[in-house]
Amino acid sequence: MKLRPYPRVWMDDRLVGLQEALVPVTTHSLHYGTSAFEGIRAYWNGENLCIFRLDDHVRRLRRSGSFYNLETTSTDEQMAEAIAETCRGNDVRESAYIRPLYFVGEWGISLHVTGDAPTRFAVIVFPLDKYFSDGGISACVVSCRRFSDQSTPVHAKMSGNYLNSIVATMEAKRNGFEEAIMLDHAGNVSEAAGANIFLVQDGQLVTPDDASSALDGITRDTVIWLAEQQGISVTRRRVSPSELHTSEEVFLTGTASEVVPLTRIGERSIGSGPGRVTSLLMRLYADAVLGRGQAPPEWITTVY
Repeated sequence: MKLRPYPRVWMDDRLVGLQEALVPVTTHSLHYGTSAFEGIRAYWNGENLCIFRLDDHVRRLRRSGSFYNLETTSTDEQMAEAIAETCRGNDVRESAYIRPLYFVGEWGISLHVTGDAPTRFAVIVFPLDKYFSDGGISACVVSCRRFSDQSTPVHAKMSGNYLNSIVATMEAKRNGFEEAIMLDHAGNVSEAAGANIFLVQDGQLVTPDDASSALDGITRDTVIWLAEQQGISVTRRRVSPSELHTSEEVFLTGTASEVVPLTRIGERSIGSGPGRVTSLLMRLYADAVLGRGQAPPEWITTVY
């Protein structure tokens, strides 16, 4: 996806022009992937810009960096305000995607990152409506396995971790599919390249547990909450690849992808569009991100 960012970017402690948001080639994170990031959605409801679950994203951003001794002098409140200010500074009045990140700056070529390593904080925003079609997408199980906690923390959203997803996506695209489904090292379903996965079985939801190397996604958590409010039970457990072919519905969840049905997995077709349960959750999620329905009010941060 080609980015068309808004012209003002938050860099360290202020808004600057996009062309001023530069880092030297000696930046440690450029060499070693020592960068924690988040993807956050903001939605225009006709009157205000609603940032969805901003506080949860900021907390996860800090937690991701903590796995690698990344520290920032900014408080969670200051980072949240910088994100909102970047939206205000660009007068964002349409649905948008926000990418905050903090990363190790000048730290030589040492692999020993400590709390003394200097970190920088940046926020970019760009317009984004739909990442995938609501009508559904195709996916396949790829040979590339999802990394596990035996190698690197799976719950840290670090730039370097996504090389795993890039390899998986390249394989899926080569084979003519829009998305990749990765298995964990035990051969169970883990997640898609950039999204969590849900299966609908007998009208109830099943999703891989944390032991399956699946990211504890914020959109995943949102959908679980929404489903349970509707009396739909959700089971977190190990999921065998064969269940992808026996489930009534399968869908993905992620900040960028939102809730998107899978209509084909490998050679198997799954209906011609979203099924009954998926359609319900798509509608409830679309309401929740705008602060409608019964979603907790603290999920929404208004910008103006």
